[in-house]
Amino acid sequence: MSIRPIYLDCHATTPVDERVLAAMLPYFTENFGNPSSISHVYGWEAEAAVKQTREILAAAINATPEEIVFTSGATEANNLAIKGVAEAYFKKGQHIITVATEHSAVIDPCNYLKSLGFEITILPVQKDGLIDLTELKKAFRPETILVSVMAANNEIGVLQPLAEIGEICHEHNIIFHTDAAQAIGKIPLDVQAMKIDLMSLTAHKVYGPKGIGALYVRRRNPRVQLAPQQHGGGHERGMRSGTLYTPQIVGFRKAVEIALAEQATETQRLTQLRQSLWEQMKQIEGIHLNGHPQQRLAGNLNISVEGVDGAALLLGLQPVMAVSSGSACSSATTAPSHVLTALGHSEQLAYASVRFGIGRFNTQEEIDRVARHAIATIQSLRKTSFMDSRAEKPQSDLIPAD
Repeated sequence: MSIRPIYLDCHATTPVDERVLAAMLPYFTENFGNPSSISHVYGWEAEAAVKQTREILAAAINATPEEIVFTSGATEANNLAIKGVAEAYFKKGQHIITVATEHSAVIDPCNYLKSLGFEITILPVQKDGLIDLTELKKAFRPETILVSVMAANNEIGVLQPLAEIGEICHEHNIIFHTDAAQAIGKIPLDVQAMKIDLMSLTAHKVYGPKGIGALYVRRRNPRVQLAPQQHGGGHERGMRSGTLYTPQIVGFRKAVEIALAEQATETQRLTQLRQSLWEQMKQIEGIHLNGHPQQRLAGNLNISVEGVDGAALLLGLQPVMAVSSGSACSSATTAPSHVLTALGHSEQLAYASVRFGIGRFNTQEEIDRVARHAIATIQSLRKTSFMDSRAEKPQSDLIPAD
């Protein structure tokens, strides 16, 4: 039986926690009703389960249950937020601001709107991955209707200053959306204190099932209007039609409940594992830490390595660990990470990068093994590269002068 590699790609997805699966199972077979069927007990059971999840998600971000709209995931939530605002506020303005390091689920909808005539300002980031709030203020125009800045970056783990951004947006009466797919259950989120108007969430980054997410939509001060992007039945207050997937919704609830209960201790544990991995890795010359050293997700370590080929690096790591070089949603492309090039990296350095996503089920023993293998792989690749470069030189260059 082959030994599977150590899983360290928790920003791509996480395994479903057994406690989450146990909560979901009855809703596949016993409590299988449609939550919209309110004329019998099967529908009542499903409706009650959905209601409970709304309450838990709302409490997690200091919202009200009525402000939670279920979606198929964060990608759909981002599309509903961005396109929904664009269509609903079209007459007010056609200018949207976002950031160069955003997930493609934000960048692509913005580019789509650009093709329709909207103006999109993409803010740069500083070398540590944080936006410059002064540059954000300068980008505002009378016709600006939306600012979209992600809470926690999916590649470099950087945490943007949500409260400060929200304050600035509300001072200018501009709607503020944040993609919090990587943040829910991992950092404190408060839509009131942070003045967030729209927040995209998903379950599968926090040990819940794939295929379920949510969008928080502010109902007062101000009341945010959204044009639905999916029609047919008027579900979710008309914002997102479609039969609700009750088992997934129950799994979302349980995943968030567990994450919130364990947030403080898990943050401390993951920070220690990340620091342990970094302390071992940084002993090698030419290793760069990507993103702010402290203002980042506890389980994120993203590094770039000088003097190695990126493809060879990932290939050398594969037998021992499952890691990636960037976003899972764009891993099939050959272009370097847009997040790392936004930090100012060369294409070579961006290619030769590794994202370690440490999670709930990783141990110190695994981290030590990963560090040993990664260091050995880098040293071997550099040695091979050095020998190849010597072999390519003319023979006369290899003979010392008298």
